[in-house]
Amino acid sequence: MLYAIIGTDVPDSLALRAAARPAHLQRLQALREQGHLVLAGPLPAIDAADPGPAGYSGSLIVAEFADLAAAQAWAAADPYVAGGVYAQVDVRPFRQVLP
Repeated sequence: MLYAIIGTDVPDSLALRAAARPAHLQRLQALREQGHLVLAGPLPAIDAADPGPAGYSGSLIVAEFADLAAAQAWAAADPYVAGGVYAQVDVRPFRQVLP
């Protein structure tokens, strides 16, 4: 089943994101190589593709996992969690309708 993982950043997370980003992307790439990643990306803090120093307010990941517990465990082990980027992580079942 698919799950939406929504990470909400702490205030002023840009430097923390930069430090943890390589390890975060490595885990996402592994999901992609396994054929489980649907989409992933940051949520800009302002209405701009490149928010510059405003940074990001969080991230959205949609991926396939065996069950909710597996999705939650994967999310809890994210380098953005360990690196203090996320203040909160919400994991929810997701049903893709389109495309």
